[in-house]
Amino acid sequence: MEGRIHIPQGVGLVIVGRNEGPRLLKSLERTDAAGPVVYVDSGSRDGSPDVARNLGFHVLELDPAEPFTAARGRNEGFAYLARTWPGLEYVHFQDGDCLMHAGWLDAGRAELARDPTVGLVSGVLREQHADASVFNRLLDMEWQQPAGDDVRIGGNAMVRAAAFEAVGGFKKDLPAGEEGDLHLRLRQAGWIVRRIDVPMAFHDADMRHFSQWWQRCVRSGQATAEGVDLHAGEDAAGARRLRSNFFWGLAVPAVGVLGAPLTLGMSTLVPAVGFGALYTKILRAELARGRPLADAELYARFMVLAKVPQAVGQLRYRLRRARGEKTRVIDWRDAGR
Repeated sequence: MEGRIHIPQGVGLVIVGRNEGPRLLKSLERTDAAGPVVYVDSGSRDGSPDVARNLGFHVLELDPAEPFTAARGRNEGFAYLARTWPGLEYVHFQDGDCLMHAGWLDAGRAELARDPTVGLVSGVLREQHADASVFNRLLDMEWQQPAGDDVRIGGNAMVRAAAFEAVGGFKKDLPAGEEGDLHLRLRQAGWIVRRIDVPMAFHDADMRHFSQWWQRCVRSGQATAEGVDLHAGEDAAGARRLRSNFFWGLAVPAVGVLGAPLTLGMSTLVPAVGFGALYTKILRAELARGRPLADAELYARFMVLAKVPQAVGQLRYRLRRARGEKTRVIDWRDAGR
């Protein structure tokens, strides 16, 4: 991670953020402001745009007349680079709470240049302060996914500009889950989405409260439900997560609670047994991946619990759709503060 971030030939950099404060400053201070790089701000109240300008960065402040989303910020940043530096082959999207590894831009460019069938590439993301809280530790484990094709990738990634433009970029009105939507459309257009085993960035979640973790899970459930609706049967992985969340997060607890009066409380054993079996299944899978027992146990325990807020997020999405309302951005950082 050490060293300054220089922008290689043919590559542009879009950094998006909102109220990231010291995290953004730390990231920008390591980045060469010269050349095709832009910071896109979504209504920050902490002076982030001025911080970026003072460091010499091009800054775009999104019009508050439209809803702020990370997808919109990335799209507008990409369009700005395309207008200002026409002919860019690749663009990397970076979240403002991340520190990029000094060698990543060269590695990402090399992979896209090596294999013309790859439309988007990502690397290894880790949590900066994994030991600061149990929730940071959980996120660090979440980021540790295997390399390969057709994998789930977050917002930090490098795209082939031609592929990104061909599929219309991110769906700008999605408040969450915009990455999965883009990846699905890229695959449908014949492009490969790939993660390579190369250090890419360190994320700084600073997640210290259970309520923050809970709200992030609610957001995940909402994004899953909206993504499945958007692609109408084409998102098989999303549909499986949707069914799993509904079954474990709503149906199983409901059987235990609602059946208690009729079964003299015996139905409360259903969630206990079911969640125990799910916990064991996840634990074995994590141990098989090579996680230490303590990490595997923690991950399994919270993944079982996560089914409930994820199901809540799905239910909230359905209720909003039934009332004809659009989904809203869920800012988990504000929870518990």
